[in-house]
Amino acid sequence: MELKTWLIFYKKSLFILCLLLLLLFIFLIISIGTGPVHIPWHVAFSIIFDLKIPSEYSHQIDQFSAIIIGIRLPRVLLTILVGATLSVAGASLQGLFRNPLADPSLIGVSSGSALAAAVTIILGNYFIQYLPSNIIPFLLPTAAFLGGLLSTLIVYVISTNNGQTSVMTMLLAGIAINALAGAGIGFLVYLADDLQIRDLTFWTLGSLGSSTWETLYKATPFLTISLIGLPFFARPLNVMLLGESEATHLGIRTQVVKKVVILLSAFGIGAAVAVSGIIGFIGLVVPHLLRLSLGPDHRFLLPGSILLGSLLLLISDLFARMIVIPAELPIGIVTSCMGAPFFLWLLIKNRNLNYYL
Repeated sequence: MELKTWLIFYKKSLFILCLLLLLLFIFLIISIGTGPVHIPWHVAFSIIFDLKIPSEYSHQIDQFSAIIIGIRLPRVLLTILVGATLSVAGASLQGLFRNPLADPSLIGVSSGSALAAAVTIILGNYFIQYLPSNIIPFLLPTAAFLGGLLSTLIVYVISTNNGQTSVMTMLLAGIAINALAGAGIGFLVYLADDLQIRDLTFWTLGSLGSSTWETLYKATPFLTISLIGLPFFARPLNVMLLGESEATHLGIRTQVVKKVVILLSAFGIGAAVAVSGIIGFIGLVVPHLLRLSLGPDHRFLLPGSILLGSLLLLISDLFARMIVIPAELPIGIVTSCMGAPFFLWLLIKNRNLNYYL
């Protein structure tokens, strides 16, 4: 690539990333102010940043502060973290597997995490009493992580042959993993009581309605490990798009890269599923939307996925909260309605699935 062309591409990519960051901040303020109790955006902005509140709202400051600080702010922050994690994990898996359909929900990673979380919810009471009290809060995200990691490894082993990953085999393996996980969750529903069934419904439909500061504190370490770690593998992922043999000749330790990227992706996906349930298609849609404007360079694609994934899930959560006020639509339904048509378009556009990025 010529220097002039590269500079134009760099400036364009930087502009898009800055625009996404600005939009994310705007919708963050909008989301915090929107709900059954409407709070003007400038009032929400003033409360968040501890600025002077307009005098006409001084009599409502206590109510607005309680709603924003106690309810909406932790939910918005957790939504941003979950959306960013699912998107950057999806982009990383697509680059690693060198195919455009490697989405955490399609290939069974999210289902594996949900099954492990469901086992913890239903059967956890039988062994939780034997565990130290300081690790009990981390039991659920840890189980979800291990379930996602196991699902990822199974799909990868089945769909990879001689260093090449078959998209068709990956999709079929994902269908099988989803079916097995669905059967397992169905069996656990049979064993569950009414309270546990409501909790399991949360996992299958996806929701951020139970977000609290405590939930945010517990999930943040798990989510940020993926968000911080995966962008460091942008260059190896770029080289691996040429093929594993070529990457090895260029000095990339492909086996180490594969293991660490899979581990970090499963870590983040497991934590995301643990706090929000199954939220599909974010990890599929976001990388494709960005490739249309940023191209396949992971140095821009991964940070862009973090920003756009946060933005799309924030908009989806806003829609889920507003469409059936005072009730709340599960966010997994919203993202599926958005992602499923996109996935069908992708299949129609690329009817021969055995190709690589």
